[in-house]
Amino acid sequence: MKRSTLPSLDDLRAFETAARLGSVRAAAGELALTHGAVSRRVAKLARDLGFRLFEPEGRGLRLTPDGAALSEAATRAFGLIEDSLATIRSASGSAPIVLSCERSLAMRWLIPRLSAFQDRHPEIEIHLSTGGGSPDFARERVTLAIRRLDFALDPAWTVRELMPERVGPVMVPGLRDRFALGDYVALGSRTRPKAWADWQRAHPHAPPPRSVQLLDHHFLMTEAALGGLGVALAPEVIVGQDVAQGKLAAPYGFTPDGTRYGLIYPGSYVPTGHADKLCGWLFDEAARDARVPPPAQAGPAPRRP
Repeated sequence: MKRSTLPSLDDLRAFETAARLGSVRAAAGELALTHGAVSRRVAKLARDLGFRLFEPEGRGLRLTPDGAALSEAATRAFGLIEDSLATIRSASGSAPIVLSCERSLAMRWLIPRLSAFQDRHPEIEIHLSTGGGSPDFARERVTLAIRRLDFALDPAWTVRELMPERVGPVMVPGLRDRFALGDYVALGSRTRPKAWADWQRAHPHAPPPRSVQLLDHHFLMTEAALGGLGVALAPEVIVGQDVAQGKLAAPYGFTPDGTRYGLIYPGSYVPTGHADKLCGWLFDEAARDARVPPPAQAGPAPRRP
């Protein structure tokens, strides 16, 4: 196709976004345009190309076969451009590294350590964002993502295991006796609503709670445990420092739950320069945690007859 026959990139972007999100309204939100502006751009693209892109389906729209083919090609093309720009900018050091991390992990593990990296490398600009689940590297302009690998992984990504997930019940030391008697509130996270049930099945001799309370995130659950509101079933990576400092007790220690955390980036992207230094530091931190033996814990207090 000659360059003169290529459609407007603005029109193509509006169409690709509407097709990918399945909604003109959603596309308008992502592109910071009005609903009408997106509709006009999609309609103009169809006129310029000479074929229909959408067709009515009930009260909504669906892609025509031609529209579906163009949508797939446009998504690949825009993704390739985004990946190439990220690689160029990272190699030249001209752009900040956008590091996306799950919220609780960012607050309880990454942020407390990040100042040491920044002190060592003040020339490296890092923008930290929080998010969970499948990262959209192109739309969110993310360079690297740290995620618990409990969702479907795109085969086009590079996924490098960072550290295993290990969980266990933690509480302020004063709650140990009540925990042993089953006189406690089990604190959990809504992001893992079955965690307590899974842990109890794996530890059938552990005292069951009198009730379960779910909070929105692990960092809120941890703060509740530190406040003495109950016993949190927490990842070691989130509460390890509190246990090491004696703020929380972990009478059963921490056991693997079968999942792991990983560092993810597009398969077409190769971390170099600043990004490579950040990746190396992340793996060094994870390895250092793995080498530190867990603090000695006394067994749970005996249950009364």
